[in-house]
Amino acid sequence: MLSQTVEYALRAMVVLADQAPTPQTNEQIAQTTLVPSAYLSKVLQSLGRAGILRAQRGLHGGFSLTRPAEEITLLEVVNSVAPIQRIHECPLGLPTHGAMLCPLHRRLDKALEMVEEAFGDTTLAEILSERDGSIPLCEVPPTPPTEE
Repeated sequence: MLSQTVEYALRAMVVLADQAPTPQTNEQIAQTTLVPSAYLSKVLQSLGRAGILRAQRGLHGGFSLTRPAEEITLLEVVNSVAPIQRIHECPLGLPTHGAMLCPLHRRLDKALEMVEEAFGDTTLAEILSERDGSIPLCEVPPTPPTEE
């Protein structure tokens, strides 16, 4: 139901919330989330345009949240990269249906409404606080030591 872009955006935002306030580079986020770096770069640009993360250039640069994780909902993240499309009129364009949805599309819209509500009621901070033996991110294998 959710696109890969949405999944990647959610993973990236969880990483940034987990590491806040320390900025994370595209490579650090990509490694932690197991998202291809080039794809992640585009996702991060969308999140930046939406105003929920910022990019800092320079030696200690990277990406960071623009607000505390307690103030950013999953719905904001989702809508920043692939807004949930509610059904307001017959998607088939049937003139006999108009704005009155058939039973199938009415139920589909109701499901989308419930998804919107669940995501709107959940913050990044809540995701991070629910540590029940697993972490909400990918486990990153340790980096092997470099030989000098």
